[in-house]
Amino acid sequence: MRLYSLSVLYKGDAKAVLLKAAYDVSSFSFFQRSSVQEFMTFTSQLIVERSSKGSRASVKEQEYLCHVYVRNDSLAGVVIADSEYPSRVAFTLLEKVLDEFSKQVDRIDWPVGSPDTIQFAGLDGHLSRYQNPREADPMTKVQAELDETKIILHNTMESLLERGEKLDDLVSKSEVLGIQSKAFYKTEVYFLTDSVNGRRTK
Repeated sequence: MRLYSLSVLYKGDAKAVLLKAAYDVSSFSFFQRSSVQEFMTFTSQLIVERSSKGSRASVKEQEYLCHVYVRNDSLAGVVIADSEYPSRVAFTLLEKVLDEFSKQVDRIDWPVGSPDTIQFAGLDGHLSRYQNPREADPMTKVQAELDETKIILHNTMESLLERGEKLDDLVSKSEVLGIQSKAFYKTEVYFLTDSVNGRRTK
């Protein structure tokens, strides 16, 4: 079981803004890590943009799951994990992180913030601590409302897209992804290439 990324975002009217993120890309080749990290950011933003306020959802791709929680105040969190990682623990982590973030970071900074300007140092510690869900889960109080909330499961990233949209087009237009990352996407050589695109044609 492994967590790959933990992100806090703001769901704006037009797009999702990344506020802070932590990554664990140690299991990937050194030369692939920057591109993998960019795809995690791209994926997290896309999922938040396509999710409604007040919703929780899990997006399944191959053996990976992207868990998203968008609060009614537009603050959102995304966890990217392998499929073995317990969803309940992932959503407990998101609930905890967003609660801490909202108390430490002024709401007026959310729409205009960025990882460089937002002062919030808790994500790396949470990502490390929650790598072992058996140890992390007892440390949190799982709220009853979380268990009762319906969590939407999407079988692929493409199920989030609007009719006629193609993931390839979104990747090519992305400002988050660099030239190298887009090239990696096209060659399908590593994890998030498959994780964000379920049925590509070569």
